[in-house]
Amino acid sequence: MWAGRGRGSSTGTLTAQPPLSRQPPPSMAEKPQIQLFVKASEDGESVGHCPFCQRLFMVLLLKGVPFTLTTVDVKRALDVLKDFAPGAQLPVLLYNGEPKTDTVTIEEFLEDKLGPPMFPSLIPQYRESSLAGNDIFHKFSTFIKNPVPAQDDALQRSLLRALLKLDEYLSAPLEYELARDPHLRASRRRFLDGDQLTLADCNLLPKLNIVQVVCQHYRRFGIPKDLRGVWRYLNSASETKEFTYTCPNSEEIVQAYRSVVRSPQ
Repeated sequence: MWAGRGRGSSTGTLTAQPPLSRQPPPSMAEKPQIQLFVKASEDGESVGHCPFCQRLFMVLLLKGVPFTLTTVDVKRALDVLKDFAPGAQLPVLLYNGEPKTDTVTIEEFLEDKLGPPMFPSLIPQYRESSLAGNDIFHKFSTFIKNPVPAQDDALQRSLLRALLKLDEYLSAPLEYELARDPHLRASRRRFLDGDQLTLADCNLLPKLNIVQVVCQHYRRFGIPKDLRGVWRYLNSASETKEFTYTCPNSEEIVQAYRSVVRSPQ
């Protein structure tokens, strides 16, 4: 997966080669020079906790284009960005030397520059796939950072309702599934929009992983096992290189929330 690794006190650089299942079609002369700067972990080199960084990391792997991944220790080395993106928040993309900031802007830029026929389109076929689960992370953050114990139950129920809504979307057959089998009652697809990862998954999966890890650790409350659609989705993601290779260590996620989570009463 990785070819080459630079070591240093402030940044670590990894050159990402596309997964074996996705061969980049353009010739070497046509390939853009791409560098993605993401948050480093506590060790200053590994990939750290940042769902927006993981989102773009996944997008580039799915595109199947070679790129360099540079992990930035935000405690010591944000000045690494000062020459081309002063004051920018991670992630930051360099595309042929041109800096790009803001996760959504970068995602749209990559979809425009790295589109068919040379690269796969990652745009979901169904608009609803991009909206599914879009309120989960906000409800999770409100629940996990809540300073008032008496409000915990209500906030937990709100989060559960959002997860249930996602489960219902993942469990309902999409139009293409019904076209194949009009009598299908429960979806068999692996991801939000079908059997291939899309931009919608790159956005949602890193956040769902955080919800599961943080709630389980600090509240002993994970995503309920009876939400079979959600767990089919998470298990399918765990079988892909694009998700597993980009996930930070669970302990990184736990540590990132330690200062904002109220201790259980």
